[in-house]
Amino acid sequence: MAKITRNPAPRKAAVPKKKAKAAAAKRKPAKKAVPAKPSLKAPRPWTPAEIREAFSRFQQANPEPRGELEHVNPFTLLVAVVLSAQATDAGVNKATRALFEIADTPQKMLDLGEERLREYIKTIGLYRTKAKNVIALSAKLLSDFGGEVPRTRAEIESLPGAGRKTANVVLNMAFGEHTMAVDTHVFRVGNRTGLAPGKTPLEVELGLEKVIPSEFMLHAHHWLILHGRYTCLARKPRCEVCLINDLCRWPEKTV
Repeated sequence: MAKITRNPAPRKAAVPKKKAKAAAAKRKPAKKAVPAKPSLKAPRPWTPAEIREAFSRFQQANPEPRGELEHVNPFTLLVAVVLSAQATDAGVNKATRALFEIADTPQKMLDLGEERLREYIKTIGLYRTKAKNVIALSAKLLSDFGGEVPRTRAEIESLPGAGRKTANVVLNMAFGEHTMAVDTHVFRVGNRTGLAPGKTPLEVELGLEKVIPSEFMLHAHHWLILHGRYTCLARKPRCEVCLINDLCRWPEKTV
């Protein structure tokens, strides 16, 4: 009887080690996704009643707040604000007291000249650039505005060294406009308290103008500047003496 031979089972092709590992990795069960940490909730916005209460307290404590930059007319106010960029009001006042005694108009400032002006303001940061801007804005006031400080934001911003904050200060303090000048203090207070949070000074400015009642707007920026300068300090806010600590939304307040 003939012997029947069977065909051996075909061998599986060898799988390269790298491919085998990759295939095994694919078969591993997927790791469970770690849930994201819940984000902190945004502070509850101030109600109109709370905003009115806050500014009523500011008004009661200081009915007629004044800016701390010394000046004698709109022109010297404009110059003082331009000089105050990246400088303290006290430092500017120390330099301008003698300056404004001899140069309180654009023409007198031009007659003084840039070199002599530098001597008066050399204790102020960036004094060389600021001296150049003050002489240039004095010349433009004479050539374009009859020697008078203009009364619109766009015209003031067209002057060398003057920006939006400068225009808002001049319009408010010299001409009684309801503007909101946002400096570092107002920016901090608007964000920290939750009164008008914003990523830029313009966002804070527009936010404050939107929520502050018109009856308080003439003095609002002074109240907020003074509050930030003397109470709501950058590094160590004095929450224990704050007029609005019960209304403030800052989660880290100390009272």
